[in-house]
Amino acid sequence: MNLRNAARIARRELRGGLQGFRVFLLCLALGVAAIAAVGSVRTAIEAGLASEGAVLLGGDAEMSFTYRYANEAERAWMTDTARIVSEVVDFRSMAVVGEGDAEERGLTQVKGVDAAYPIYGEMVLSPSMGLDTALEVRDGVPGAVMERVLADRLGLSIGDPFRMGTQEFRLSALIEREPDNAGDGFGLGPRTLVRTEALAESSLLAAGTLFETRYRLAFADGTDVNARKGEALDLFRDTGLRWRDSRNGAPGVAAFVDRLGAFLVLVGLAGLAVGGIGVSAAVRAYLEGKREVIAVLKTLGADSGTIFAAYLLQIAALAVLGVCIGLVLGAVAPLALAPVIEARLPVPAEFGIYPAPLAEAALYGFLTALLFTLWPLARTEDIRAAALFRDAVSGRWRMPRLVHLVLTILVATTLVGAAASFSGVPRLALYAAAGIIASLGLLALAAFAIRALSRKLGRSRALRGRPSLRLAFGAVGGPGGETTSVVLSLGLGLTVLAAVGQIDANLRSAIARDLPTVAPSYFVVDIQPGQLEGFLERVENDPGVSRVETAPMLRGIITRINDLPARDVVGDHWVINGDRGVTYSAEPAPQTRILDGEWWPAGYSGDPQVSFAAEEAEEMGLALGDRITVNILGRDITARVTSFREVDFSTAGIGFIMSMNPAALAGAPHSHIATIYADPASEAAILRDLARSYPNITAIRVRDAIDRVSEVLAGIAAAITYGAMATLLTGVVVLIGAAAAGERMRVFEAAVLKTVGAVRGQVLGYFAIRSALLGGAAGLVAILCGAISGWAVTTFVMETDYTFEPISALLIVTGGVLANLLAGLGFAWRPLSARPAHVLRGRE
Repeated sequence: MNLRNAARIARRELRGGLQGFRVFLLCLALGVAAIAAVGSVRTAIEAGLASEGAVLLGGDAEMSFTYRYANEAERAWMTDTARIVSEVVDFRSMAVVGEGDAEERGLTQVKGVDAAYPIYGEMVLSPSMGLDTALEVRDGVPGAVMERVLADRLGLSIGDPFRMGTQEFRLSALIEREPDNAGDGFGLGPRTLVRTEALAESSLLAAGTLFETRYRLAFADGTDVNARKGEALDLFRDTGLRWRDSRNGAPGVAAFVDRLGAFLVLVGLAGLAVGGIGVSAAVRAYLEGKREVIAVLKTLGADSGTIFAAYLLQIAALAVLGVCIGLVLGAVAPLALAPVIEARLPVPAEFGIYPAPLAEAALYGFLTALLFTLWPLARTEDIRAAALFRDAVSGRWRMPRLVHLVLTILVATTLVGAAASFSGVPRLALYAAAGIIASLGLLALAAFAIRALSRKLGRSRALRGRPSLRLAFGAVGGPGGETTSVVLSLGLGLTVLAAVGQIDANLRSAIARDLPTVAPSYFVVDIQPGQLEGFLERVENDPGVSRVETAPMLRGIITRINDLPARDVVGDHWVINGDRGVTYSAEPAPQTRILDGEWWPAGYSGDPQVSFAAEEAEEMGLALGDRITVNILGRDITARVTSFREVDFSTAGIGFIMSMNPAALAGAPHSHIATIYADPASEAAILRDLARSYPNITAIRVRDAIDRVSEVLAGIAAAITYGAMATLLTGVVVLIGAAAAGERMRVFEAAVLKTVGAVRGQVLGYFAIRSALLGGAAGLVAILCGAISGWAVTTFVMETDYTFEPISALLIVTGGVLANLLAGLGFAWRPLSARPAHVLRGRE
């Protein structure tokens, strides 16, 4: 192999321009651009979260507690450490407007703030005014501000009164922007903001009610935040303290953006795989056109290695051009669309040119180009000098040499490894890679089967007298056609769309199917012990109520397992990340299934015992007899695990990770929760009566809560669908390239058909049937692959039943037929207008 001669050959070949490589460049550019754009947007959001971390969090750091306010020691440490301390109380309640039958209620997420709020950022209100002015007391009625959607729902105007609990408030302004909204996390209701002292007589913050306190701290310049964190956790970790600081002001948003961005990058890799098919087809078609050149070079003494290197260098130069185009598009598109993207984001984003996502996209592009060009390049070794002296046609397929096979495997492994490393979710990346490879394998097998079946049908007696159909089936099944390219490229693009459609449809149907029969109508919280008897009397005697379940409710943080720090024992398991619900009962509820161990005996008053959720216990590696230390309201309770029970959280009913014997929690202030299963006609009256009798309780309509979650899921599905559409667009480009590459052959076919008596309509019908058959076949195979992918995600990730959704499947097939039909017919006009004599003379 002579690299100098190879470089000279490549340079002279490139002087001929980009003829034959337009599809190569477009496929590569589209795939790289999609990945670069997604990565740039994700990095812009991460940069915005980092730079605005203190504003999003509401301080340089935050110490939060559940069910209680900070004690004297904790307050003293905060006061001594920080220059400003702001206390925020966060809980759910019902905003009530009107009286009697005209009452309207809306679930709201209430934030009680002090005079120091907000430490950072600015509260923007409509009409414009300061927060102090909006929340001041006038004529004995405190002011409040709320989100516009809640005010509109309740029919409130500025100055109108409303109630929360037993306290009346006045709507002073609407919230246009809340600086720390993203840091507060997901809420089931729109925000209402009041002064904390105005809640003193509301009965909403009684002992045992479910609320959270957050203490925002502003440090002096130069303070070592990490050192302050270590000091606070050393002093107060076992009191239930949770710490956040401005280095990650909105961890939930950051994690969501990171995971969604990673998933979209994986969808983009599927698009690159589709583009890789186009790259492979373009290189193969280009090299087919260079058969005589390669034969001449071999006749003049060039060895196979030199020729391989010459065309590899040529394609590498073109790959650099394609990747650069993609990087420019991927970097510029987010900048151009920044105003639109920022308007839809709940968090700040700093758009700019970020090298890291561009480098990642470039790496994917180069690896994909190399992966899909190695085998076509390896076929140059099969071209003999004798091809110069005869009109060679594609010979039989041969396996490349071992060195090329090994190199292909290494490149593919590197590509998958890079995706697993950069995505941040290696398991998902590996599954996605396996899915893409499996889909390509199924599509390749399907292409082989389609060709074999088409050859058989083309010779069938049933098609005698139908020349257009026979010709179409013969062309689909014949050698050298575009069947494999179309089925692979269009099929993979449609497979991604089909999988997204099946997953989305099953998610929606699972909600619609399970909610009416499984989920309760209302989830009621903050029922005080003295209110429980009256509450049960009202709902249990209602003929519209089919079932009521109640349980005492506390919140606790698992701090130690077998006297060791819980995190050291079970790692980053979700059960120990934050506080969890704890209940108690003398005997198991009727529907409880004990899977292992035994419940404590009636009247048991010995050392604390706990029954743990079986599935979570298995994940954490717990065994019967283990000791678990739970911090509840600042008090450590160490209980021995005596049983494991089945807990099904998917029903939206009452479910607790931990249930203790009553004596273990004796004296701890708490409230009760309840679920009410009622027919829709009775729901309004039940809620009205409960709100009048017990204004402090909060009734959460389960259907509304699920609808709110569904909105978020719909947004995720839409984002993934857009990514899938980009993949499909790349597939369409490959189709156009395949149609353009086959135009010369179609011209010859049309000339022959006209010579034997076919008219333009018959020739056009033949081309149309041929394209429709390939598009329909690709669509059908895509439905199969998409259904398998949808079943796997629905069953193993979402853990719900899978049902095939036919409407999206029908749309996929229709889309496949139309896409290939339009691509085929778009390149049919020149063959139709060609004169047979000119064409056939040119073939002599």
